[in-house]
Amino acid sequence: MPKVSESQQFADRLRSALESAGVRASPTLVANAFNLRYHGRSITPHTARNWLLGKVMPTQDKLRVLAEWLQVSPDELRFGRAPGKTYVFEMNAGPVEMGLSDREMVDRYLSLSLEERKTIRDVVSAFVRAKAAESLP
Repeated sequence: MPKVSESQQFADRLRSALESAGVRASPTLVANAFNLRYHGRSITPHTARNWLLGKVMPTQDKLRVLAEWLQVSPDELRFGRAPGKTYVFEMNAGPVEMGLSDREMVDRYLSLSLEERKTIRDVVSAFVRAKAAESLP
């Protein structure tokens, strides 16, 4: 079985982070969105394509911009999840991993007042009920 290269593993993590952020893995879209956030020399869609295909990896400064944009840690994007640093919660449907953006959301939620938290819980409950209603025949 051939070993997957480090740059290919990065490409897989990048595509996953894009998907989690709701961004289509299009080289042109990635290049344009990246260039809006990067203060150095802009990249071309060809460079973004090479990142997405695992042909090359971005330099560390570009990696930091990608990670901030996609709300993942640079280390997670570059190397994958480190053992012991992933938050896993046991839910009814089984274990659930929380990425950096989810952990940050929980931190923000916990900083709210009790009344504000209740409002957030009510909104989430409404979404869950709406989703359940959609799946009824």
